[in-house]
This record gives sequence, structure tokens and C-alpha cells, in this order.
Amino acid sequence: MNMKEKLKILIIDDEASIRDSCSQVLSKEGYITETAEDGSVGLEKVKKTKPDLVLVDLKMPGISGMEVLESLKEIDPDIVSIVITGYATIESAVEAMKLGAYDYVPKPFTPDELRLITNRGLEKRRLLLETATLRQEKKQMEENFISLVTHELRSPLIAVKQYFDVILDEEIGGKLKVKQKEMLGRASERIDGLMKLVNDWLQMMGIKEEEIAKRSQDFDLKPLLGEAMELLQPLADKSEVALQLKPLDDIPRAHGDKITLTHVFLNIISNGITYNRKGGKVTVSLREDGEFLAVDVADTGMGIPEESLPLIFDQFYRVRGKGTRKLIGTGLGLSIAKRIVEAHKGQIKVQSTLGKGSTFTVLLPRAPQHKKQKSKKSP
Repeated sequence: MNMKEKLKILIIDDEASIRDSCSQVLSKEGYITETAEDGSVGLEKVKKTKPDLVLVDLKMPGISGMEVLESLKEIDPDIVSIVITGYATIESAVEAMKLGAYDYVPKPFTPDELRLITNRGLEKRRLLLETATLRQEKKQMEENFISLVTHELRSPLIAVKQYFDVILDEEIGGKLKVKQKEMLGRASERIDGLMKLVNDWLQMMGIKEEEIAKRSQDFDLKPLLGEAMELLQPLADKSEVALQLKPLDDIPRAHGDKITLTHVFLNIISNGITYNRKGGKVTVSLREDGEFLAVDVADTGMGIPEESLPLIFDQFYRVRGKGTRKLIGTGLGLSIAKRIVEAHKGQIKVQSTLGKGSTFTVLLPRAPQHKKQKSKKSP
């Protein structure tokens, strides 16, 4: 079967002569053609026949060609549209292309011109569908990889870790020599680090914007920040670092997924503790910043070198220096935080002075209800 026979083209035009002539030319080329006399009928046929390409007249009674173009993208984002226009409306054709039209053909046009522009449009359609297929295949590969890591790496690591713990407890294998216990202890720490890497990577791969959107709700940030700091208090006590949550009064509610955002603040605050100095402080404060709510996490730690600032949110990147050599980490924590914040349509920023400390700022959207209330009060 000729590949052209599988491709469908819809011609939407209020002039019967244009519809008939386009249909005849394209049918002879082996395409399946449908026609519609106005925008309403055309959109119904788009839903039913699912064409690959639509020829749309801009000047029609009822629903205009521009309105048809806007609706087409809602029905099928990958549909290719070509506008038919008179010489006097070339500017309108350009506006149509801004709305997503692939190209335009001015009246009057020859059969060869129609064939040429249609073939170009269908090639564009083919590339779009191939891209969509590749995206789907990539997504499937990621899901398969997550499954592979979970079953082929994570499970054996857990088992190995359990064996190490049993041996180190000296209950079953008997008393260990000091050197043996030291070596096994180091190996167990390495397993812990590898487990953290696997878990962080799984979390990174599992961050999906659509899932976060489904779980998002309006909530108060103050209790969430308070709980995160409470969980990290033992680490702060051990590191001799003070935690402070500044008074937060009359702050609007945020909108987002509390589970993933809790992870963001646990990561940033724990970094503020880990990379701090004894007797240092981590201060968490909340403020309004335009359409966003801003959470500032400021520490009095070692700071970040200026050349490292553009890189700290990259996967596996870790700041190297005298104060960080003995600190264990995967280099994925801030990458995960950034992906989560951006999935919320927010931003994460950092300012730092070497030797004095760093301030991480997370910008999150306000609750929609608050925006509506504010707009009503405006004059």
C-alpha cells in the first residue's frame, strides 16, 4: 500500500470551488481527503477523522480560521495546519503562523504549489510523530531502568548490608579482631553510601511534573518548615549548630505537593548544618516575593567558591575543598531539589560568600485562592 493512502487531509473552506479543486489534486496524489464548509463542521471532522494535515481558510463565516487554529492544537498538539489566504491578508497569515500554523498558501495557487506545500507539511507531521514516539520510548526506558535498579541493585545491596550488620554485631560469627571490625565497618559505610546513591537516583528519576500537580494542594508553609527543622534537630545538636525559624505572620498559603517539598527543605537545611562550623547557625525565614512565596535558608558555614556556584545544581557535582573532603554525599541532593521546585513552576537560587556562609532561596507559587482574593480587593 502506498504510504500516502494512509495520510488524511481535511480542507476547511467556505468556497466550494476551493474545496473541490484541493480535494481533486490531493486525492490524485494518493491522500485521503475530507472537506468542511465552515469551522464548526471542520472541527467536528477533525475529532472524528483525526487528519494528519488541515488546510484552513482564514476568512470564513461563523468560526474564523484563527479560532479553528487555536482549537486544533487542543485536539491534537501534533496536527499540522496550513492556512489558505488571499493576497490582501498576508499579515493575517503571519499572525496565524504565530498561533501554530505551519505555513500558508495564498490565493490563487496552482496544483503544483498546493502539492509542494502539502508534502512539506506532511513531512513535518512525520517528524513530529517520530519525535513523540521517541519521547515515549525514552519514558519507557526510564521506567524500565528504575525497575532494573530497584530489583537488580537495591535489593542485593540491602541483603549485603544486613549481612554486614549481623557480622558486626558479633552475635553469630563470633568476636572480631580490631582490624577485621575496622575493615568491615568501612565496607558497611561504603554500602550505606551506595544505597544512598541508588535511592537518590531513583528519586530523581521518579520526579514527574504531572504526578506532583495531581498531589498539589493549598497549605501553610510554616508547619512544614517547622517539621523539617524538628526532624533535623538531632543532626544540628550533634554538629553544634543552632536552628532558628523566624516569626512568620500573615503569610499567604502556598500551593504544591507537601511530600516532595518537605524533601527539598530537608535537603537544603541539612546541607546548611553539614557544611557549617561548630557554633554556627542556620536561619529559615519566609517572605512574600511578588507572585511567589520565598523561603530563605541562610547558614554561617564555609560558603561556596564563586566558580562553583553555576554548577552546584548539576547532577553528581560536589564542591571540592579542605572542608568537604571527609563529607560523604552523592552530589544529587540539590539536583533533586531543583527538579522538584521547577516541577512546581518555582525557582531555586543561591548566594554565597566563601568563608562566611550561603543563602538558598526557594520561590514557590501562592495558593490560587489567595490570588483571587487579592484581585477582588484591587480597585
